[in-house]
Amino acid sequence: MTVTDPETLVGLSESDETELRRRRWARDRELRAPRSPQTLSTADFLTLGNAVCGFLAIYSITTNMLIPHINGSDGSAGGVVRHGAATAVTLLLLGSMCDLFDGLVARKLRSSALGAELDNLADLISFGIAPAYFVAVWGIVSPGGKQGLSAFIALTVLLAVVLRLARFSTVKMRPGVFQGMPCPMGAMTVIAIVLLDPPFLVGLLAIFGVAYLMVSQVEYPKPQGLLATATLAWIVVSIGCLAAWATGLPGGDVLMHVGAVAQIALAAMAPLLVIRRKVGQKVGDVRARRAESRGC
Repeated sequence: MTVTDPETLVGLSESDETELRRRRWARDRELRAPRSPQTLSTADFLTLGNAVCGFLAIYSITTNMLIPHINGSDGSAGGVVRHGAATAVTLLLLGSMCDLFDGLVARKLRSSALGAELDNLADLISFGIAPAYFVAVWGIVSPGGKQGLSAFIALTVLLAVVLRLARFSTVKMRPGVFQGMPCPMGAMTVIAIVLLDPPFLVGLLAIFGVAYLMVSQVEYPKPQGLLATATLAWIVVSIGCLAAWATGLPGGDVLMHVGAVAQIALAAMAPLLVIRRKVGQKVGDVRARRAESRGC
């Protein structure tokens, strides 16, 4: 009798080979089929981790930035404020890491029927409410800040994320791209602007520009393959820069500023490339018309 490895097709007759292929296909379909709404998948736990990070970031901003300012002790607790801001941003970076991995895990393993809804709700907390709250608190604690104006800009960030998530759920895009700046990138860019602490009105205008890019039709590449690895590496480097800044290590301020500027530059790269491509197309059209007129 021929002994055959159940995971190989060697030594099988044609009918047995067909049956084994059918069983494998059925098994893979069962593994990849969405689970019932009562069952959470591995990807769902990563999504919930994203939501937890967003909530803890809001908690850190409140306890370490807003409450000291209300109590009038923010001037004597500069280290606490810095540590609280760094903790909040680190939590949002960890949330973006969870958001990066939950999609990858859902594609590799079985997803649940709750996956898409959980993902949108978690993204709203971590990349909508948390950065908007950061902007609002910045307007309260910043010298010369205008609370009403900062609250308005914070609201535009929140609404931009809500619209961005709704469009993502309903509009089908070609594979490999997002329409509009992804919410995690938008949130991290907003946070980077706040950390740089530019002149108040300049900062608010820059944040409004980020909110516009999130609801724009500018295409951003999805973090897949090598780009996903680069995104993960950038998150780890950013956490390291924040840790150096929070602990007051020599050069920590420089590292934080360089990281924040790099984040803003990365976010601005896609629209700049789109503008460059459109200008190139128009120049090409003009040259083509001139060539046609000369040929006539």
